[in-house]
Amino acid sequence: MLLVTSALWWTLPATAQAAGGTVSTGDTGATGGTAAGRVALIGVPGLHWDDLGPDTTPHLWRLAGQSGLGSVSVKTVGTVACPFDGWMTVSAGVRSAYGHGCALPPVPQARGAGAVVPGFQDLLARRDGTYVGTLGQALRDAGQCTAAVGRGAALALADRTGKVDLYAPEPAALADWSRCRVLAVDVDELISPYVAGGSLPQEPELLTPERRREAVRAADAEVGEALARIPADAEVLLTGIGDHGSVPHLRVVMWKRAEVAGALLGTTSTRRDDITVLPDLTATLLTSAGVPVPSTVIGVRWAPGEVLPLAEAAAHLRRSDLAGTSVRSTTGVFFTGFAIVQVAFYATAYLLLSRSRRPLAVGVAALGIASIPVSTYLVNLLPWVHAGQPVATLVAGVLALAAVVVTLAMAGPWRRHPLGPPAVVAGVTAAALVADLLTGTTLQFNSLMGYTAVVGGRYYGLANIPFALLATAVLMGTAIAADHLVRRGRGRVAVGLVAGLGVAAMLLAGWPGVGSDFGGVIAFVPGIAVTALLVAGRKVSVLKLGAFCVLGGVAVSVIAVLDFQRPPASQTHLGRFVGQVIDGTFLPMIGRKLGAMLNTMLSPNLMPIVIVGLAFLVFALLRPGQASAGLLPQAFARAPMLRAGLIGALVSGVVGMLVNDSGTAVLSMAVALAVPLVLYAGLKSASGQQEPAEAARPERHGDPVARHA
Repeated sequence: MLLVTSALWWTLPATAQAAGGTVSTGDTGATGGTAAGRVALIGVPGLHWDDLGPDTTPHLWRLAGQSGLGSVSVKTVGTVACPFDGWMTVSAGVRSAYGHGCALPPVPQARGAGAVVPGFQDLLARRDGTYVGTLGQALRDAGQCTAAVGRGAALALADRTGKVDLYAPEPAALADWSRCRVLAVDVDELISPYVAGGSLPQEPELLTPERRREAVRAADAEVGEALARIPADAEVLLTGIGDHGSVPHLRVVMWKRAEVAGALLGTTSTRRDDITVLPDLTATLLTSAGVPVPSTVIGVRWAPGEVLPLAEAAAHLRRSDLAGTSVRSTTGVFFTGFAIVQVAFYATAYLLLSRSRRPLAVGVAALGIASIPVSTYLVNLLPWVHAGQPVATLVAGVLALAAVVVTLAMAGPWRRHPLGPPAVVAGVTAAALVADLLTGTTLQFNSLMGYTAVVGGRYYGLANIPFALLATAVLMGTAIAADHLVRRGRGRVAVGLVAGLGVAAMLLAGWPGVGSDFGGVIAFVPGIAVTALLVAGRKVSVLKLGAFCVLGGVAVSVIAVLDFQRPPASQTHLGRFVGQVIDGTFLPMIGRKLGAMLNTMLSPNLMPIVIVGLAFLVFALLRPGQASAGLLPQAFARAPMLRAGLIGALVSGVVGMLVNDSGTAVLSMAVALAVPLVLYAGLKSASGQQEPAEAARPERHGDPVARHA
């Protein structure tokens, strides 16, 4: 599947160029920057909003009162961004990294009044360092002088040969702060206490809170010294550049510029009004200096949004970091617990059903398990982050909402039909995710089965696990609806319903700025096609399945090329990837995605869900008397279209596992939702409960339901 997709993407250069596209992914600065703007960058690796206060950091707090405020996700390539990686990313304008175990950038070597960063050519030769020097070279090509204070600042402003025009190791050593109109200052006081032998220890968080406070006070003093020397007419960009240990955080962003004072800062890179990414800093500095942004820079200029009082803005940004870190710290335990519950459920169900016992509790438990995923999103409708114990409140909220969904599924008149409660759970899941896509994905953001800016894998749109749940819910839900239509002799309407709603959901999943899910489109198309064919009573061959996968690749290619035609600042990663294909720079990204997919294939948290769920399903079909007392065959005989939805969902799950970097997570969530719903339908079907209106309705000769039975 990956080979097919790659082959399709090799055709994009001609397609995009024929459509009139140009290779440009950076913000050209149409909205800002004077022709000779003066701008100063202050980087404080490790600084987050919990560090700031009017008494503890007076200089930083005063600057905050004069600035637009936001947070920056310092994600580069690894889980944690060390200072070296952060400064490299600012220099390159794309996510860059030195490698494992890095800490501080190298000490520059003096060359007259300036300096040269040693080993710069080695950085360029690295896979994740190809574009280092882009910022400095753009400034040099525009005739701008660069001044750097500190090793990180020198790395950020160095041109492609590693040179900066002026250099000093500390603020007091730079004699002329007005000579260059672009300067940068590295304040590494929050990092230096942790450095031992040139590298960072693995767990610097173990240092005492008092030592941390001392480091923060020292950083504030150095920032104050730099602010006192920076020319008064300069814009000041202050940001956290990297993490200070093994726990990532959102870091501080300030922009001292008259027209943005007091506003929250975001960008179109994240589609969030209070969060930026490091490559955005590159674009912002260049546009403020009046310099065109190179096409390889993936960031865009910071944009001001809602204006808030300083104390309120700081509290909001602290809560944003708290929400992200709380979700990140809980996700591993949550998925482990979810896997244990799934394994225990299937084991218990097997023991009970193999002895011909069919307690109602098994069906209720199945619905409860299927209701947990959507509850991880619905809980974000509640202000759990404001609680005194946010993690406990988050988990309790998920369980409470799952109980609400189960109650809704079991309470209405639909409970009398075997497919009624499963339809409710699938419908709630699909409706919640579709509504979230149409309203800016606030439910997936900072959710246990979604994503968070602290991790930095995605900031908007449809993530891989939500895609699996959306595809499964839509295919299962439409298949259940199709079952009723087919029984009434409206087979064509049933096929149209599956195809129409499936395609609509697929377009939402892949459309730029809505779902923006590359792999999801590829995986959704074969799932829709397989479900629709089975509903129509047709057979699905391996050849057809392969053709449907190719069609998915074609569909996402068309969407990506359309995104590429939009202005660079409005493009999503789909359109930017077209530009990377055209200029031949996409292979490193493909390599990282492939590596991530392979690393998650044997996830200890997710693989048990796949193995046990599929094993139960297969064994129950092959050995119905032993595994499920014939429940699943009875369910498929009672509702043949349910089988079509299950197979379609599993097809999307398998293809999604192969084309997404989350690997097993996609298939595991498809199994976690689909199999319990099918099991519940089997339990209810075996109890003999049927819709009165349909129970007496004879099946028509040649009807798809008869062919399936």
